[in-house]
Amino acid sequence: MFRTSPINADYYKIDSGITMSVGDLLKSEVSTEYAVIVLCASPDSVRDIMIKAHDLNFDNGEYVFFNIDLFSSDNATAKPWYRPNDTEENNRKARKAYESLMTVTLRKPTSENYKNFSEEVKRRAAKMYPNFTYGEQEVNSFVGAFHDAVILYALALNETIEAGGNVSDGLNITRRMWNRTFEGITGNVSIDENGDRNADYSLLDLNPETGTFEVVAEYFGNTKQYTPTEGKKIHWAGGRDGPPPDEPICGFDGSKCPPKKPFPEYGIVIIVLGSILLVVLIVTFFVYRHFKLEAELAEMNWRVRWEDILFGAPTMNYKKQENRQNQNGHRNSYQSDCSADTIAVHLRDVGNRQLFTKTGYYKGAILAIKPIPRAHISIQKPLLLEIKKMKDLQNDHLVRFHGVCIDVPHQCILTEYCPKGSLQDVLENEEIKLDWMFRYSIMQDIVRGMAYLHSTEIKSHGHLKSSNCVVDSRFVVKITDFGLHYFREKEEELEENLYAKHRSQLWTAPELLRMSNPPAGGTQKADVYSFAIICQEIVYRSGVFHLRNIDLSPNEILDKLKTGVKPYFRPTLEEFDCPNDELAVTIRVCWSEDPAERPDFQQLRTSIKKLNKDGDKGDILDNLLSRMEQYANNLEALVEERTSDYLQEKKKAEELLYNMLPKFVASQLIRGETVSAEWYDGVTIYFSDICGFTAMSAESSPMQVVDLLNDLYTCFDSILESFDVYKVETIGDAYMVVSGLPVRNGNLHAREIARMSLALLHAVFKFKIRHRPGDQLKLRIGMHSGPVCAGVVGLKMPRYCLFGDTVNTSSRMESNGLPLRIHVSPATKEILETFGTFQLEMRGAVEMKGKGAITTYWLLGEKDSPYNIRQQGCNEPGLIESPSKTLSASPSGH
Repeated sequence: MFRTSPINADYYKIDSGITMSVGDLLKSEVSTEYAVIVLCASPDSVRDIMIKAHDLNFDNGEYVFFNIDLFSSDNATAKPWYRPNDTEENNRKARKAYESLMTVTLRKPTSENYKNFSEEVKRRAAKMYPNFTYGEQEVNSFVGAFHDAVILYALALNETIEAGGNVSDGLNITRRMWNRTFEGITGNVSIDENGDRNADYSLLDLNPETGTFEVVAEYFGNTKQYTPTEGKKIHWAGGRDGPPPDEPICGFDGSKCPPKKPFPEYGIVIIVLGSILLVVLIVTFFVYRHFKLEAELAEMNWRVRWEDILFGAPTMNYKKQENRQNQNGHRNSYQSDCSADTIAVHLRDVGNRQLFTKTGYYKGAILAIKPIPRAHISIQKPLLLEIKKMKDLQNDHLVRFHGVCIDVPHQCILTEYCPKGSLQDVLENEEIKLDWMFRYSIMQDIVRGMAYLHSTEIKSHGHLKSSNCVVDSRFVVKITDFGLHYFREKEEELEENLYAKHRSQLWTAPELLRMSNPPAGGTQKADVYSFAIICQEIVYRSGVFHLRNIDLSPNEILDKLKTGVKPYFRPTLEEFDCPNDELAVTIRVCWSEDPAERPDFQQLRTSIKKLNKDGDKGDILDNLLSRMEQYANNLEALVEERTSDYLQEKKKAEELLYNMLPKFVASQLIRGETVSAEWYDGVTIYFSDICGFTAMSAESSPMQVVDLLNDLYTCFDSILESFDVYKVETIGDAYMVVSGLPVRNGNLHAREIARMSLALLHAVFKFKIRHRPGDQLKLRIGMHSGPVCAGVVGLKMPRYCLFGDTVNTSSRMESNGLPLRIHVSPATKEILETFGTFQLEMRGAVEMKGKGAITTYWLLGEKDSPYNIRQQGCNEPGLIESPSKTLSASPSGH
């Protein structure tokens, strides 16, 4: 386990009674060379050695001690470190030292036969030797070994007699004892070929929790197998998780850990001065923030003077008033009247009562004015801090706070004006048609606003309900009536009657209803419950806490909510009333009785967004209009996001364009510049086509032809990436490539085209036609070098074209060539000869249209290149007639 091979070992003998030599030996000999110490001594001597090892810090985890103890009883091996007649200090040292000691002892048999054998031995010993008593649970293991030795001798003696041997032949009897196995009283007894018993051993280690030695592993001599005990582990000293290294980290003599150099004084000075400067900067920063905050609070820029508010004709709103004075009245669901929570209502119903939404103009903006139900307002610092927090809030789904007027008797709060009224009024107005995409958008707006509110110092709303969710002119839902609880704490006392008070509590979480003094700001989990009740309103559009086929008053509903008896009382919610089961599951989780089971608004934001896939796509005009303000207010983030998307799409478009046109040409076109034609003095043009392609096409289906060309030219295009060439175009089976433009490369254009041609021809020999695997494609290649003019032609699908006699000559070289051959013009041949590596063969004079007789050449290969045409076996004159023979023909010249 520790050091396997090679093993550096030594042996030392300590005379009995000489304790001083132990310390000297450990310091001078053991500590400088060894990490594993094996002790063979009496228990008391081992204890003395371990105490001395503790004094010398040998129990630090870098050294391991093994004690060979074959004779001690179970009681003696359980706590070998403890001596009742020794001092407490020595016992403490011994216990600490024994943490680095492991004991190897004979394995105790555990069979029932051995237990019965032990009891019989004790009984006979007590009868035969009255003055002797066993002081252990079981007899010594050697007693069982003696018993098994007698059995072994008897077995060997019987076999000797049966074999006709002499009972006095000790050598014969002994040999029959060797290399055999039998079942003895101590278990399986195994004797090896040398006559030695393969004994079983146990490894004991100190349990630091109990202070006793326990068996942590066993070694079985017969199978030579080390087996850890299940549920036990070795506790290594020094807090290690495994055995120590062969050599301590600092070496046996400490030479590998030289003493640290003293830290320089100038470093200490720099650290001290830097720390002081950092502390000064931090203190200065916080002092500056404090004074800045105090200045902002003292400035009171939130205060609005009454005379600065301009009033015109008040916005008149009419709403049918239903009789709600009867406290015991019963309804299936509770229709909304224009509650005090509603900032603005625009409904066409005309009834007995008309309500006025007070608005005014302040600094050119129309604001909603909500009276403060307090006769006296005391301005304290906590109130100033809360007002500052309200002023700092900016979110597209929160009503913007503008200020407070504290002029008596016109105390009021000024907030952003939302002309469409409350969400409660919108839901209960049957003239407004809301599809599910729009309803999801309403939920999403509320979730976004509440998620932001919970992330601010306001922490929670406390009074979230559909009447506190208002709708602006673009149908964006915004949350109002949060914060500033000092100004709102008198509102409940001014409720018209108990019916209205109880009804306003139908959105309140049960845990708050049970409190005698609930927190003014509520809790975040209570806001999630309120959101669930609003979602149920959105689903049914039948008022708050809609109950199907149940008539209960608000007070009765509240009583059922407060009891908290299973099944918990909740409004009606059926899966078939929702567009999908996920929405119903989300609502039920949000109004869970246990607040800990409710999700937060960040989680709800993700859930509702998944449900509102159509709304995110913006399929209808109303949804787009409802998001316009959000986009306007959050323009910077939106522009950044759209810019990122635009750049990604632009990159894709440019990559596609760069595959169709040279990069510098495409860049000019993208910039809107005119691409002028350019003259190139020297380029090499490659032309190729497939011989017999027309006949093959006639015998194949159109899809097969397309697959053939796509496979072939995909293979060609991948090869082109390894050369300095530019693919001009493909027309049918024709393939045109040029080198030397659009980037000039001197005379290398001929070499690049030549090497590319050899590579393409090499690939053709390995190419398999999917629908005709037995046929060999007959590629015909021609190349020519010379000057050309290149430019972009056309506006619709512009093409980068080459013009000049070089193009025509290259085409003639291809059309006058032979299948599976590379036809080279004299101009190209002259350039290739300058490299001295290409193998060319004269073909002779070839009559070409418009050129007359021209001496042309075959390109056969290049030195040290794998693409050698002669190696491919395509240099035979009969190649045209029998291309399939080309692959097996031996080269014989042309």
